[in-house]
Amino acid sequence: MRRRWLLVSAVALWLAVAAPASGDGVGSRKTRVDSRISTLQHEIGAAKEREGVLTSQLSEVASALRSAQAAVDEAQRNLDRLDGELTSQRARLLELSAKLRIETTRLARLQAEYRRVVQVLEQRVRAMYMAEPPDVLSVLVSVSSLSELIDNVDFMNRIGLQDERIARQVGEAKAEAAAERRATGETRRLTEATVTLISARTDEARHVRDALVTNRNTLLGAQRLKAGALADARETRQEFLSEVQGLEAESAALGAQIQAAQSGQFSTGAPSAAGLIWPVNGPVTSGFGMRWGRMHTGIDIAVPTGTPVHAAAAGTVVYSGWMSGYGFLVAVDHGNGLATAYAHNSSLLVRVGDHVAQGQVISLSGSTGHSTGPHVHFEVRVNGVPVDPLSYL
Repeated sequence: MRRRWLLVSAVALWLAVAAPASGDGVGSRKTRVDSRISTLQHEIGAAKEREGVLTSQLSEVASALRSAQAAVDEAQRNLDRLDGELTSQRARLLELSAKLRIETTRLARLQAEYRRVVQVLEQRVRAMYMAEPPDVLSVLVSVSSLSELIDNVDFMNRIGLQDERIARQVGEAKAEAAAERRATGETRRLTEATVTLISARTDEARHVRDALVTNRNTLLGAQRLKAGALADARETRQEFLSEVQGLEAESAALGAQIQAAQSGQFSTGAPSAAGLIWPVNGPVTSGFGMRWGRMHTGIDIAVPTGTPVHAAAAGTVVYSGWMSGYGFLVAVDHGNGLATAYAHNSSLLVRVGDHVAQGQVISLSGSTGHSTGPHVHFEVRVNGVPVDPLSYL
């Protein structure tokens, strides 16, 4: 887009410098160019102000984004902690469930074993009832249940010590298994309640984290939009600046045309014996002759960019355009084999075939081509051979 503006400006400039150097048309064009420059400068100021607003807004969004990211990070840490606790409690619940199954199986086995022992004892009681003397029989008749019979010390003294020990151990194991199963079941119920609570808290933390992420992403989107708007504003301002630069050069060229048309011929002093005048007023920074191992075919006169360059003598323009290291070059044929050339211009104000008067503005100085700074490279050629211009000025 920037190149497009530069191209538009360059075409406008060419059209301006290609036009005749006098008349109301040039003045009207300069007025329009200056008006456009003023408009663009206003637009540049507005774009710069918008850049400042967008930069401030971007700073605020960036600060909010940092806070939002910190909140997301904290919520994620809390969620990770809860996920860890939930995973741990679920694992414990699985272990308790497995343990409860094992203890249930063990209790069932002990219950069966207890029933078998009781059956054995009942068989012994029946056998003793049939075989023991009447005093024992009276004891058996006097009890109302098997439990009372087992608790009867007299009867216990009569059974074998081994049966007594087995019955006691099985009974104790049964009671212990039942107690342990009840404790495990209670622990499992508490763990289930804990898992349910932590699961609810984890879901809540996840919703909070997701909401914070959504807010952060919204801020990221806003940041991208404002950054894009800031880049567009800067690009627009740069385009305006580029157009202004081109228009300022055009305005200077038109002004030089108007000045030349109004003031007639320009003189930088009386013509020399050879009939030439200086194209510009300025110090000679590089003379004619060998320089840096090669021939310097003219002299360099230091002047600011945009300085009007005047024809050293009347003649016909034989070249006006770009020429390699010369940049924008104007060459004028003065007749009798004498010609002059003016290089490194920023703008050209004449075309091939134009007849120019001595002192007429033919270009604006610059630093185009192979140049290290703004100046006018001035050449004098006799029959095409470069000679020292100072000998003709």
